Formats: sequence, C-alpha cells, structure tokens
Amino acid sequence: MARPVFLLGCALALLACSIASADIVEHSFHVQNLTVRRLCHEQVITAVNGSLPGPTIVVREGDTLVVHVFNKSPYNLTIHWHGIFQILSGWADGPEYVTQCPILPGKSYTYKFTITKQEGTLWWHAHVQWLRATVYGALIIRPRAGRSYPFPKPHKEFPILLGEYWNANVIDVENQGLATGSAPNISDAFTINGRPGDLYPCSHKHIHKIKVVHGKTYLLRIINAALNNELFFKIANHKMTVVAMDASYTDPYVTDVVVIAPGQTTDVLLTADQSPGSYYMAAHPYASAPSTVQFDNTTTTGVVVYEGATTSASPKMPILPAFNDTPTAHKFFSNVTGLVTAPHWIPVPLHVDEHMFVTVGVNLVPCGGNATCQGLNGQRFAASMNNASFQFPTKLSMLQAFFNGVSGIYTTDFPDRPPVLFDYTNTNLSTNASLIFTSKSTKVKKLKYNSTVEIVFQNTALIAVENHPIHLHGFNFHVLAQGFGNYHPVNDRKKFNLVNPQLRNTIGVPVGGWAVIRFHANNPGVWLMHCHLDVHLPWGLATAFVVEDGLTPNSILPPPPPDLPKC
Repeated sequence: MARPVFLLGCALALLACSIASADIVEHSFHVQNLTVRRLCHEQVITAVNGSLPGPTIVVREGDTLVVHVFNKSPYNLTIHWHGIFQILSGWADGPEYVTQCPILPGKSYTYKFTITKQEGTLWWHAHVQWLRATVYGALIIRPRAGRSYPFPKPHKEFPILLGEYWNANVIDVENQGLATGSAPNISDAFTINGRPGDLYPCSHKHIHKIKVVHGKTYLLRIINAALNNELFFKIANHKMTVVAMDASYTDPYVTDVVVIAPGQTTDVLLTADQSPGSYYMAAHPYASAPSTVQFDNTTTTGVVVYEGATTSASPKMPILPAFNDTPTAHKFFSNVTGLVTAPHWIPVPLHVDEHMFVTVGVNLVPCGGNATCQGLNGQRFAASMNNASFQFPTKLSMLQAFFNGVSGIYTTDFPDRPPVLFDYTNTNLSTNASLIFTSKSTKVKKLKYNSTVEIVFQNTALIAVENHPIHLHGFNFHVLAQGFGNYHPVNDRKKFNLVNPQLRNTIGVPVGGWAVIRFHANNPGVWLMHCHLDVHLPWGLATAFVVEDGLTPNSILPPPPPDLPKC
C-alpha cells in the first residue's frame, strides 16, 4: 500500500509544480487613431497603445493570457492571435464573423486563453479588413520556468517585425480596390519595427538599430507582418542559423538569407563575428507573380551596430536576391526540417481519414448590374479554393451558428476536389473563359473530432501564377513535401518526409506548384483556412473547417464568454 500512496504523492507534487509555474499575464489594448510622420507625410493610422508596431507580449508556455481590447477607433475590430492553438478556446481566435462578431467602435472585449504546448515566436494582429497593416505586434512564448531552449542561450533577443506602409488610409485603399473590382494600390514602403529605413525619402532618422557585442550570439525573432508581400531578409556579411519557424523548433539550418511569407515567423541565431562596424539588415519582396503584376519594389533597412564601431562609417549593404529568385526561395522553404527531440514535437500521423485536393488561385466574378469594373476583361477580380470563392457571413459568426445549431449561415459542402480537372499550371490557360470564373458561397468542410486530414494544395496559373501563403487557424500541420508543376499522386508521394518535416501554421504554396500538409483535427470549433495575402482574402481565397465535438468533456467546445460581441 505504501508504493501507491508514494506514487500518488509524487503525481500531486508534479501537478502542483506545473500549476505553480503558470501565470496569468494581463494586457490592455487601447486601439485608436494615431498621427505618424513617414515618407515626408503625416498620416492618421489605427494603432494599439500609441505605437507602431503595437506592444510585444511575452508569456511562458502554460500561461493564461488576458487582453482587454478597447476599440476607440472608427472601425470595427477583432484581434487574431496568429498561430495560437486555442484549445477549447476557439471563441478567442478572432477572425471577424468566423469565431466572433466585431468589436464595434466605442465597445470593448476581453480575450482570454491558455497557451499550451507551444514555444517560440508568434504574433497578434487585427482580423478586420486591412487594419492589420498597422494593428499588429509580437507574441513571444518562452519555455516554462526551469526549462531551456533546445539551442545555446542567446546573449539577447530582438523581435524584428517586417511591415508594409501606405501613405494613405489603408481602409480606403482596400475599399477602392473592392469598389472597382481591380487590384488595390501597392504600398509605398516596407518597414522594420515600424520604420522604413534610410533608403526612403525623409527617413534618415526612421531606421531601426540593434546594438551587438563582438563574439556574442543573439536571437532574432523575425515576423512578416506585411499585408501582400513575401520578403527576402539579409544582414550584410553575416550568416544566420534558423532554429524555429512558426513557434516550432527546427534542426539548425545555416543560411545567409531568410525568405518569409506574410503570417510566418522565423527564429534565427546571429553571431556577431565580423569586424566591429555597422551592417545593414535589409528586406525586399520575393515577387513570384509575372512581371506584368505591380508590386512595391523598394527596400527597407535597419542597422546592426557593433559596440565600439566608428559612427562616421557608412553601414555595409547586403546583396539581396533578385525579386523573382524562386530557386533561392524554394531552397529555403524546402530545406528546413523539424527538430524531433524538441519539446512539443508531434510525430507525423500515418493514418489519414480525409484526403483533400485543393486548388488555389485568382479568378473573376461578373461585374454585375450597370457597374464598370477594372478587373480583367472588365470583370471583377476574385479568388477561390476549388473554385468556391468564400463569402464571409454578416449576421452571425460561424462559430455561434455551429454552437447553437443555427442554419443558413454556412453550408457544409466544400468540395474535396476541384469541380473540373485541367492542366492547372499551364499558363496558356490563364485566361480560359471556361475556367477563370467562380461564384461566391460560404462553404465549409466538416470534420470528425480527432480525424487526420491530408491536403494537397495545387497552385493554378489562372489570371496570374504566384506563390500563395496559406494559413490554417487552430492547428499546426506537417509540411510533407512541396514542388513545382502539377502534383502527381504516385511520383510525388515518394517525396514525402514522414520523419522530420517542418511543423508550420502558414505554408507558401510554390509558384506554379504544390504543397502537401497533414494535420490532426483535435480541437472542436470553426477554423478558418485562407491566403495570408490580404489582397486575396476579401476576394475569397479561403474556406473553413468545422470540427465536431468529441465524446469526452475535454473534447467539447465550452459555451461562449458572456461578453462576446453581438452581431
């Protein structure tokens, strides 16, 4: 009898220790207008707590995060906690009309959720229209007290948030594009931690600097918060070692360039091993679309300054890849592997319950009525998955409809296959009238709790072929393989990495190519899956998964919080 009592005592002690190591971390977000001066102009933006970017949130794994959001802006608002699993807290995920109705101007709402089995760099951002252009910040999850990183402890850590900036009201920019049916105006600058850098006009003082000591190693937490551009990032004369992506540890990968899609995060170790001096860090777009598609071809800069460096010397500039350097982008995206010995590593599920083949791309919808549209052939630009162009509801959130059994908000007939088989990446079909039109709907895919889902994302050449970063809310997924051309179900399955693939929440589907992911649907609720290029989300490049409740109490979605915003 002594042994069971002893074991019970040990178990209770471990549980108490675990509970004691978790804290409640509380923040307040005051979201309101802020006048900033950038690029020789004053501009009113929407910002959190009077800063761009917004505040960095630092927690430990196991902590409960409580954020009181006060919407003092003139716009509807929600906050998405990008990459957080939201286990049994799907009400806090944040996308407008998916998990909640918006926080109206003058109103407030408190987000509360526990961060479980996640460590690394994530971020938060607005999830209403284009507000996330300026409403965003870092969310850093450190290991629990007493635990360490699976790499040498850095001397210091620096968040590096790559952003995109318009000399205009971004809501007006988006609305103008939607009204005309055309692509919205491109940005005027990119930024590092809210500052464009000294290559832009009137920006000599608007440059982010980090100070380093020779011989020390630093952890850079790089976040691509840009709206519509993947980015190349380099530091002159320095190598970087990738140690994590999307808050999942990786095998160390040495590189002189980081390629990062909107929504993605990459943690790198930087050793200050060069001669004391000043070195530019720089970022500019990876533009995979045809040359006829406009993009912001400017470069943002920051400076790494060594202790003791001569202040009069000009910083050294890195040579960034060409804007359309797809081989460099693909090498980076496809060569990193997951660290199987890391905390929270999840082996690849080998049994698959749901097989999906999902085409992604740009389409057209009819201009409608007597309107004049500026999209291709006088029509309106749209986008789709499996030729279903997603239309967000406006009367009730999808999660409220799911929880309360309300019909008419969405349908559960999102197709597992595209309606028409064709040569997906053949650019000769890019304007084929029988293929390029889509229609609006709110179709979702229903999943059984604990089912395993495999998705082949197939890029198409319709209208314009480009890399599409796809983000899945509520889950990480294993990236089994990726490549170019049309996916071949026999030959390309031989390329699957079932041992140590990347774990991600956002995948850049290669330009004119495909990617295969697999995830375990172990979280009941409604989870959005969408392109993280914000030009394409309102066009309809999205769908959602409705994961049914399980049979045990810890697999059933709890009721919504009482202060959940009403529609």
